[in-house]
Amino acid sequence: MSRSLKKGPYINERLAKKIENLKPGDKTMIKIWDRAASITPAMVGFTIYVHNGKTHVPVNITENQVGHKFGEFAPTRKFVVHGGKMAKDQAKAK
Repeated sequence: MSRSLKKGPYINERLAKKIENLKPGDKTMIKIWDRAASITPAMVGFTIYVHNGKTHVPVNITENQVGHKFGEFAPTRKFVVHGGKMAKDQAKAK
């Protein structure tokens, strides 16, 4: 279920202040645990490290990501290849 339009997007105030104090192109490491926060236009061009439950995943913010949530760009599950005997035989053939 999405957030009410009346309320507006959820933006982490502490993160917004940190971004506001940085200069464009600054390579300062900003770590966040708040995966539900929305990406704003002021964050474009910065690299923010989003926690995925185990480590912090670097996310380079671009214009296409504005309006999305940070959690969308830091996967929490590692995909392990579907396998079995047939998959191994196909891998050997290549």
